[in-house]
This record gives sequence, C-alpha cells and structure tokens, in this order.
Amino acid sequence: MNTLKTGDTAPLFTLQNQFNETISLQGCLDKGPVLVYFYPKASTPGCTVQAQGLRDIKQQLDNLNITVLGISPDPVAKLQKFSDKQALNFHLLSDEDHAVADAFGVWGEKKFMGKTFDGIHRLSFIVGTEGKVTQFINKFKTKDHHEVILELFK
Repeated sequence: MNTLKTGDTAPLFTLQNQFNETISLQGCLDKGPVLVYFYPKASTPGCTVQAQGLRDIKQQLDNLNITVLGISPDPVAKLQKFSDKQALNFHLLSDEDHAVADAFGVWGEKKFMGKTFDGIHRLSFIVGTEGKVTQFINKFKTKDHHEVILELFK
C-alpha cells in the first residue's frame, strides 16, 4: 500500500454518487478545496458516526468552500439507502472496483476479528485547488473526524 502524502498530486477521478450522478474531483476542485475521505462500508457503526459528524458541520464546511466526497466500495443503491437513512448532505461515491482507493493508496491488507482481508483503510485527504494533497489525515477517531477536519482550517 503506497498511500499518498502531503504534497503529492491527487489522482483525478470520476465516480457515481448516491443519486447516480457523475461527480469528478476536477469539477469539485473548481469550487475550492475537497475533503476526500475513504470509509470501509456504509451503514456500519463507525462509518455512520463519521458521516453524521460531517453532516452536522456541513454549513461550516460550505462557508469554507470545502466539498466533501466520501468514497467506499459500496454500490450506488447501498449508498442511497445510507444517505437517506442518515439524512446525509454531501456526496457519497461508489468505488466498487476500488480503483480510486488503489490510486490514493488506501486499499490494502486489513485485520479484523482475527481475519485478514483486503479493504479500504479509513484515511482522509484535503486536496487543494491545484490538485495537490495539502493534508493527509490518518490520526483520528470516527466520532471526532469532523472536529479534526475543522481544526485544520482554523
């Protein structure tokens, strides 16, 4: 796993969101910085808490012109159910073949409950308008991820 770091150029990508709309990183960068956060699986406890935190600070992020893109290997239909149930107000993107996760270096071996498998590591990146990673965020708890993000912009 060769994870992108601060200063690296973010790979441009285009994925479908929870409403089956096409969303591109470049289109979002035209409006300002982008928080690209990777999470393992929609509707699981940790992923739900993380998404709710971002939902609750959406206005503050909007005031800073920050677009939020949550990426998981879930299919569009599952993302829509997750979004609807949690009243999420930002894009959830489907990366079923984990090509974008691979490009960011967040797909790799994981261990959970004694089992080893490949999956998405819960990591976040702030991509600046020039397309470079300005912040690599790897130290946070799901319940305070949103606070860590806001703190970066104070």
